[in-house]
Amino acid sequence: MVMSTSPELKIRDSATGQVIDVQAVRSSKHTKDFIRLPWHIYADDPAWIPPLLLERRLHFSSLNPFFKHGSWQGWVAYINGKPVGRISAQIDELHRERYGQNTGHFGLVETIEDRRVLEALCVAAEAWLRERGATEISGPLGFSLNQECGVLVDGFEHPPVLMMPHSRPWYGKLLEEQGYLPAKDLLAYWVNVDFEPTEVLLRVLKRWDGRIKLRTLDRSRFSEEMELLRDLFNDAWSENWGFVPFTKAEFSELGTSLRLLVPDEFIQIAEFNGEAVAFIAALPNINELVTDLNGSLFPFGWLKLIWRIKKQRAVTGRVPLMGVRKKYQKKAIGSALTFLIVDAVRHKLFERGIKEVEMSWILENNTGMRAFLENVIECSVYKRYRLYHKTLTDKVT
Repeated sequence: MVMSTSPELKIRDSATGQVIDVQAVRSSKHTKDFIRLPWHIYADDPAWIPPLLLERRLHFSSLNPFFKHGSWQGWVAYINGKPVGRISAQIDELHRERYGQNTGHFGLVETIEDRRVLEALCVAAEAWLRERGATEISGPLGFSLNQECGVLVDGFEHPPVLMMPHSRPWYGKLLEEQGYLPAKDLLAYWVNVDFEPTEVLLRVLKRWDGRIKLRTLDRSRFSEEMELLRDLFNDAWSENWGFVPFTKAEFSELGTSLRLLVPDEFIQIAEFNGEAVAFIAALPNINELVTDLNGSLFPFGWLKLIWRIKKQRAVTGRVPLMGVRKKYQKKAIGSALTFLIVDAVRHKLFERGIKEVEMSWILENNTGMRAFLENVIECSVYKRYRLYHKTLTDKVT
């Protein structure tokens, strides 16, 4: 295969004569094809839920706060004029500050089950990254590790919950055929919020009763509360694999979703000796309510969605954010804080009609959190996502 860093890359299969035409996303048509491609890839997948097109357009627009510290390029692969695959490459300057100027990422991978298509897309993405000094490539990421990430490798039968990706079963295999090696697995647990507390949990709750203060989000101080949660999250996750801190702009964007979708009591903040030391945030699973909209809010999708949020309500949810300050982790009080915030939010979820939640994602090597989920709450992994890594060689073929 001949590699080119130009906006176009054409590859002819010598056996079939079929041409794979890889086009860089540089026009409104390419952007539309890039965003719309999943509708073709998942046409026969009953578990897939179409994302809202408006949200996807915003994600790729200059309004995305990622672009204050990152850049990207996307490509679409065509066969006979029909889109059959896509990929992105991105450089995150915040990631480079922490992990080296030779790092880069790929993401947003979607493809038909054809090794040649993904090979052509990888050639284009890797060439773009190599030109920008990247030799260590990881992904797939939506843009950063604080967004959708990973390829689903187990749990394909379950629909994705809010802000989580879905994949076809062949993605992992095709990536490995391109020289990408598994780097880290991310786990999703399915939790019945009406679980019976174990004796261990009851003893811990009793021991710390009255010593740790729990409160909900104070909406009258919303901006300050978002900064507090950002500080808590960045501190709690700072030593995790691949961590890159949320910027103020990125967390503010997330705060907009929280403000619109989340009752105050779905965010629980724990204070110890007057200091905020832990938090948990739960979201109703809006994916339940948009399945039949086919990605469109026009002309009547807005009305349907607003009515469903207010009247129909979701019966499942997701816990995407949770953390305990680093100085309390691996201590008895750290375990107590985890127990208390989970116990507090589950009661509020159940009162609002949410019966089950996904807790995601959890690093596979996060033994403390996994032990809590599996041994105390007694829930299990129901989905597994995988991140891949590849070292680029100096030699271009």
